[in-house]
Amino acid sequence: MTMKQNFYKKIDGYVASIAGNYKENSHIISLDLGFMPDRDAIVEIIHLLRSLLFPGYFGRLDLASQSINYHIGDLLDNIYVKLHRQICHALKSQTDQSAASPDELSEKADELICRFFDKLPEIRNCLAKDVQATYDGDPSVTSTDEVVFSFPGIFAISIYRLAHELYSLLVPLIPRIMTEYAHNKTGIDIHPAANIGTPFFIDHGTGIVIGETTSIGNYVRIYQSVTLGALSPQQGQSLRGVKRHPTLEDYVIVYSGASIMGGETVIGRGSVIGSNVFLTQSVPPGSRVSLKKS
Repeated sequence: MTMKQNFYKKIDGYVASIAGNYKENSHIISLDLGFMPDRDAIVEIIHLLRSLLFPGYFGRLDLASQSINYHIGDLLDNIYVKLHRQICHALKSQTDQSAASPDELSEKADELICRFFDKLPEIRNCLAKDVQATYDGDPSVTSTDEVVFSFPGIFAISIYRLAHELYSLLVPLIPRIMTEYAHNKTGIDIHPAANIGTPFFIDHGTGIVIGETTSIGNYVRIYQSVTLGALSPQQGQSLRGVKRHPTLEDYVIVYSGASIMGGETVIGRGSVIGSNVFLTQSVPPGSRVSLKKS
């Protein structure tokens, strides 16, 4: 008997075993609801949105001011078509929307996209400030072009700001797919539900974690390997909707390796948290917190 014949002899058993496992572990299978969102399509939408936010840097590089309106319209049309399809799939995947008709889903997706597009100028204003703060705060940078092209912090923040708006509009699944794509590319993990002011400066960035209920004020700067986390993650779903992550007020600086934990922890305005500090209690405005010298 050849190897292929041996496989065909056993294939019915393989099918039965895997199908049985599908039933046993039904929480990681999607059947009968229609299409789920397509991660690759969402990544493509991210790239189109970045071309819209940073024209001339990504996507078409030969843009002229005389044709910019045409370019914006073409991008918006392309984004609308692709995002509409993915939002319809995302809505269909939710239990409370699974019985909705295609026309109802399409109308809801159209409403959400228009509200999202309304916010794009505001998002771009925030990103312009984020880019400028990054340039102003890093003496190694030679231009804002360098920041836009190459800084992982700006990549992660730009995707977060887009995803946060979709999250605020109650678009399911897609915002988390977006921020986890940025996480995969940069090592910077920002939950789309976090509230982050402007400007926001991430320096270096690798290993940063910003949890779901984090609140960050304006003019905040954080460095690599900073965790803004929860104190009791082992309690799992029982903590859904509870403020679990810290609040950083305006003008706070958090240096590399610091961990600030807990929903009741507030870092007062203008405070500086030193490297490798583990902090689970609030500090008043203007504090300087560092590891105790041995």
